[in-house]
Amino acid sequence: MLLDPRKAEERPPLRTWANICGARERRSCPDGDEWRQQHRDKQTDRRRQNSDHRWVWRPPLCEEDGVIMDYSQNSSVSPVDSFEQEAVLNHLHSLQVAPSLGELLPGLLHREMEAAMDSLGLLYDRTYAWDVFSDMMRSQLRCTLPSAELPRPFSENTRVILVDWLIQVHEVFNFSEETLYLAIHLLNRALRCVKVSVSSLQLLGITCLFIAAKKEECLLPEVSELCYLMANAYSKKQFLRMERRVLGGLQFELFHCPPIHFLLLSAYIARCSDKVVCMARYLLELSLLEGQCVVYLPAQLAGAALRLARRLLQDTPTPEAETAWCVASTIHVGSEATLCGIMQIMAAAAARASSRETRATFVKYSTAETLQVSLHPALSSAPCLLGLPT
Repeated sequence: MLLDPRKAEERPPLRTWANICGARERRSCPDGDEWRQQHRDKQTDRRRQNSDHRWVWRPPLCEEDGVIMDYSQNSSVSPVDSFEQEAVLNHLHSLQVAPSLGELLPGLLHREMEAAMDSLGLLYDRTYAWDVFSDMMRSQLRCTLPSAELPRPFSENTRVILVDWLIQVHEVFNFSEETLYLAIHLLNRALRCVKVSVSSLQLLGITCLFIAAKKEECLLPEVSELCYLMANAYSKKQFLRMERRVLGGLQFELFHCPPIHFLLLSAYIARCSDKVVCMARYLLELSLLEGQCVVYLPAQLAGAALRLARRLLQDTPTPEAETAWCVASTIHVGSEATLCGIMQIMAAAAARASSRETRATFVKYSTAETLQVSLHPALSSAPCLLGLPT
């Protein structure tokens, strides 16, 4: 899916005849052209025999999901085997596209990913687009938690109230979406590795947001401003002490591959409309309130949100749009059962978003800037689209 090993043999050798053999060998060689041709043939034979230098796509399987995560060197797999089709075309079988499209997908996805990353401003040089995306696919394994259970004395309702308040604070400071997703990720980890009381839970949440802002933002709020938002219930000294505790508990590991990046890349490749993208972003942000979603990969969350948004809005499909969606859907890793499970969680959250007390995301996406996607009438019956009871 990610690298075409057949292209490796098309590249010229890195070293030429002049700098491979010494001066004495060149002088003693009666025919330089003949020697060079023999050397090229030997290099080609050696390259064919030694498959350690040939990169192929091996899909490591995560339990029943069949999640594609990594590249690996494989000495036993021929480049003409069907690993690419098995790894890349999981979704194409269900979409019933032409088999000839399978041969074009690796190259199409490669070019589309370069254009998508360049358009979204995720990198400065398109040459490294595929390397960046490959690293995203590998490193997202570090962004999940083994269990959705919270340690005592915290409850899921307490966490939902805290996350909803952090979304409001995030909106006040006009932080980026990456900051919000990183902050909630740090909070989910800190709740499991930093011992705090329920009375200090608000301080823990705002500290995670402050740490995320330090990593993602150019301009930071003053600590006194953050203390003011908490009604000065905590002093500046307590705030900085909590920051040290969080960083120590997390061992300064602040990496996170936000699902919003996978969502925007997929939406660009699939040629989704602005309304579909806004709806998918709304569903993805609603997943922050759902504790069950901490065990899923960012690419799975993004893929489920985009698929559910397309189903809710029911745009008229065109052949070009369906082809683009086939290319984009190849990066939505995971089994159909996993993606459908996430879509059910998001659909249920969207159906009750307008009536629950934690309405920060609902209000945020009810404005004209967000195309008022949270007010779409199809959201109230979203579970019915997936065969769930209302």
